[in-house]
Amino acid sequence: MHPTSLPSGHIDADAERFLDFMQALKLHVWQMLPLGIPDHTGSPYQSCSAFACDPGLLPQGVEVAPDPAGLQRFRAQEAHWIEDFARFMVLRRHFDGAAWPAWPAAFRDRDPDALGEFALQHADAISAEIALQFALEQRWQSLRAAAAERGICFFGDMPIFVALDSADVWANRDQFLLDDQGQPTLVAGVPPDYFSETGQRWGNPHYDWARMQQDNFSWWHARMRRQLGWFDMVRLDHFRGLEASWMIPAEADTAIDGYWQKVPGEALLESLHEEFEDLPIVAEDLGVITPEVEALRQQFSLPGMAVLQFSFDAFDDNPHKPKNIGPDRVVYTGTHDNDTTLGWYRSLDEEMQRHVDEVLQCAPGEDPVGRMIETALGTQGALAILPMQDLLGMDADARMNTPGQVGRNWEWRFSWQQVEGAREALARFSALVSEKERDHAC
Repeated sequence: MHPTSLPSGHIDADAERFLDFMQALKLHVWQMLPLGIPDHTGSPYQSCSAFACDPGLLPQGVEVAPDPAGLQRFRAQEAHWIEDFARFMVLRRHFDGAAWPAWPAAFRDRDPDALGEFALQHADAISAEIALQFALEQRWQSLRAAAAERGICFFGDMPIFVALDSADVWANRDQFLLDDQGQPTLVAGVPPDYFSETGQRWGNPHYDWARMQQDNFSWWHARMRRQLGWFDMVRLDHFRGLEASWMIPAEADTAIDGYWQKVPGEALLESLHEEFEDLPIVAEDLGVITPEVEALRQQFSLPGMAVLQFSFDAFDDNPHKPKNIGPDRVVYTGTHDNDTTLGWYRSLDEEMQRHVDEVLQCAPGEDPVGRMIETALGTQGALAILPMQDLLGMDADARMNTPGQVGRNWEWRFSWQQVEGAREALARFSALVSEKERDHAC
């Protein structure tokens, strides 16, 4: 559950109340979407910064008046990204929201004189952006400390690619495959498959991996350092992109004409391990996964993912089937990209519903959502993640995201009245969690 799905949508009293709710249910991990600034559709997976936090998480009306000494320490500690980010945000407003490749050449190409003069003229606005990030950092770290007191870990999410119109690409052009105008020469996506005849053209610029390797992946180190300053563990989205990436010519309208290109993911992960001895990464390895991708995941002992909604087919070796889920998996009833379990179940035809009931050993009239949760908790997976919507038994109206569709995504919030209404089911789940903990203790 993302913090934006709290009743207020902010890091405020509701966030601490949610920690109390988790503690009462004996839940120990809160997984959430990326904390970055969302794009115009509300998606946190296409952000203008891989390092900044979303100001929308601050309660409305909060005055940002940070301690000067603390602000100075923060500004020095985060100097490798915060100054460029703040200038980027003020420049983007100055140029009426235009993407940075469309800015006048002096600003697009980061002419030192032009940037210096702009920084002097807009010093207050730039400082305000930095103060806002400092206020967010303080509030987040306070919440994280409150979680730790309750025995709760934070589980974050890191998109493998970053947006073209971001401070990261603007400030680090040499790390990406761009032309002289700042436009990508190749963009990211996935090839045609069963779900899409034309594949998916995401449009993110590709990394210049050869250049990144020359400085031992310093940008990735900084990015991981920032993530682990927020979270105890991180899901790496599209993990298969660390073995090979689908390279789509920028001029192509679809993903059809792309090609696979190997990526030095092994070298990257080895480099990250040098700084982070226990690299707490969960590999998002959903979809069509090759043996090479699986070997890379296993080489670094990274847990993969299993989603129970994907398990009801005729293939005995389906990795999402409960019997195939081992201790190197994090098991989900569904993810933020799935329908709620109740919405998913109700969308099935009667024959498929009967099959699901049979597999889950669900008696006529019994709650299939509760049985799915019990099944998730009963697998050998190292960790079970239960969407808040499933804990509350909510229908498709509470779905967080429908991939490939724009509108009505990323907007769901729960209410405390809904929690109160689900008290009986929640008490049952809490007993199951306690039972699971005793099993693990043995």
